[in-house]
Amino acid sequence: DLVGARARAADAIAALVPAARDAGVTLGIEPMNPIFAADRGVVSTLEQALDLAEPFAPAEVGVVVDTYHLWWEPKVHEQVARAGAAGRIVSYQVCDWITPLPADTLLGRGMMGDGHVDFAAFTRSVAAAGYAGDVEVEIFHADVWAAPGADVVATLARRYVELVEPHLTTP
Repeated sequence: DLVGARARAADAIAALVPAARDAGVTLGIEPMNPIFAADRGVVSTLEQALDLAEPFAPAEVGVVVDTYHLWWEPKVHEQVARAGAAGRIVSYQVCDWITPLPADTLLGRGMMGDGHVDFAAFTRSVAAAGYAGDVEVEIFHADVWAAPGADVVATLARRYVELVEPHLTTP
């Protein structure tokens, strides 16, 4: 019952807000690619996440912009602008959507530049929306984990500097 699951998610957010507020924590709703709707998360678009966040103050509930989960969303840049205008972007996460997907699709988060995400457009959109916080590189992939750590960090740093960093400021 996808509709019921989304209603339960909204109820859970409402139930968590008072405790988060008391602890000085902003909740972040992270939409997940619809491939995960059956077993991991029922909020699939940034628009859905923003609609869930709107009843609360931006300091209480925001959204996470994750390139892996949102690269496919048709109106994603419009929704990033909406999130920025409302002061709701709490995190920006980058990694690539690679194909073919591994058997455990959650482990299909690739190194930036190895897949299908347009990091320049995404990052410009997030920067134009006013987000100036940290950028988290979040890669879950067995081949990356198995590679020598120094090699992974060197590749990650080079790709970040090439694909993400130049677009963090708006002209």
